[in-house]
Amino acid sequence: MNSHITVTPLTRRIGAEVSGVDLTQPLSEEDKQGLFDALMQHQVIFLRDQKISHEQHREIGSIFSDLIIHPGAKGIDGYEDIVAIHADKDSKYIAGDNWHSDLSCNEIPPMGSMLYLHTLPQTGGDTLWSSMYAVYEALSPGMQQYLSTLQAEHDANHVYHAIYGDYGTAYPCNVHPVVRTHPVTGRKAIFVNESYTTKILGVSKNESDGILQMLYNFTKDPNFQVRFNWQPHSIAIWDNRCTQHFAVWDYFPDIRSGFRVTMGGEKPE
Repeated sequence: MNSHITVTPLTRRIGAEVSGVDLTQPLSEEDKQGLFDALMQHQVIFLRDQKISHEQHREIGSIFSDLIIHPGAKGIDGYEDIVAIHADKDSKYIAGDNWHSDLSCNEIPPMGSMLYLHTLPQTGGDTLWSSMYAVYEALSPGMQQYLSTLQAEHDANHVYHAIYGDYGTAYPCNVHPVVRTHPVTGRKAIFVNESYTTKILGVSKNESDGILQMLYNFTKDPNFQVRFNWQPHSIAIWDNRCTQHFAVWDYFPDIRSGFRVTMGGEKPE
C-alpha cells in the first residue's frame, strides 16, 4: 500500500477511515490499489474533507468497477449514473432508512456504492453498516450448511412503485443464494435483506419468515456494525456483497444532501 495512505480501523469487524489521499487530485496506481485493498479488507471505508466534482465522483467509483444506472432513481442532469440523495423539510421519505444491500433485486447486483454528502444537519443523519461476514460467522456450522443450500427472491417492485411510481414497466425481481462467496476475499456472507428479500424458495411461509427474521435480527446486532458520523464533504464507499446499511432519519426538517454512484458487480455464487 502507498505509504501516504493511512487506514485506521473503526471496529474489529467492519469499517475503516482512510486519510492521506486527496481525491480532488489525480490518483497514482498505488493510491487506487490502496483504496481497493482497504475496501476489500474493511468492507466500508470513509474519507473526510473531499470536495469532489461529479467527474471526480465517477472517476473514483470506477476504481472499483464500471458504474451502473439505477433501475428506479433517475440520474441527475448530464450524469445518468449519479443519483441525488437529498432530504429536507418537504421530504415524505428518505433513501435507505431500513437495512438493505443496494439493488440486491438486480439480476447482477452491484458490487458497491459510493456516497458523497456535501450538506449535513447540525446533528443526526448518521449511517450504519453491518457486516454480513460477521453474521454468517456467528451462525452454527449446521445452520451455515443449511442456509448454503437455499435461495431467496429479491423483488424491487414493492419498494420502488411506492417511491418512484411507474418508472419503466417493471422493477427487477431475481433469485439469489442466501449465502454468497465473495469473489475477491473468498469469505462467505449472508445475502438477504429486509428491503428486497420477499421469501426463501422451497420452504413453507412460516419457515421462510422464521429464517429471514433470525438473519435480520443478527444484522441489527450492534456487535457487527460500524456507525459513521457524517461531516460536510465526507465520502463512504462500501461493498454491497458483504454489508448492509441503514440511513438514520433523525434530523427532520433539516437538510442532508449529496450524490451517489453505484458500481457494477457479478452474479452471486
